[in-house]
Amino acid sequence: MKVGVLALQGAFREQREVFAALGCEAFEVRSARDLAATDALVLPGGESTAIAHLLRTGDLLDPLKERIEAGVPVLATCAGLIISAREVVGGLKGQVGLDILDVTVKRNAYGNQQQSFEAPIDISISPDPFPGVFIRAPVIERVGDDIEVLGAHDGSPVLVRAGKVWASTFHPELSGDLRIHQAFIQSASE
Repeated sequence: MKVGVLALQGAFREQREVFAALGCEAFEVRSARDLAATDALVLPGGESTAIAHLLRTGDLLDPLKERIEAGVPVLATCAGLIISAREVVGGLKGQVGLDILDVTVKRNAYGNQQQSFEAPIDISISPDPFPGVFIRAPVIERVGDDIEVLGAHDGSPVLVRAGKVWASTFHPELSGDLRIHQAFIQSASE
């Protein structure tokens, strides 16, 4: 499987390394031509306003939307979730988004960098808790009818899925645990 990782800003290297460790052909996406070569796509964590700005100024926003609308499976983590959301609380005025997940997210809802934390998360794809790494993480405040909640922390959804789009408020690529990536690959292959 060819997994393209959006490589404009953020944790793209870590995502690429996890997918490569799972036997995928993982590569960085920086152009529309790169997008066209993907079997699956990762929208990594980072700074959502910076990623949104770079998508717009780099002429990648429309090609990215087109590729997603064509059905490419997507894994969006942290900032990737924010730019995927239908509604963002605390975003910049006019912040561009993809509107591919019917969720409302609040940016940096757990606090600043110093308030980042790790916590076990019960996930429906495995009987054992997953080690969640929350770095300036968003909170999902609302989920639409088509959203399946796969994991929660303190009563808030932190891992969700809508069809071929998976999203987390935390950074599974930093956990050392490959279960979420493996489940994503398996679902992307179906």
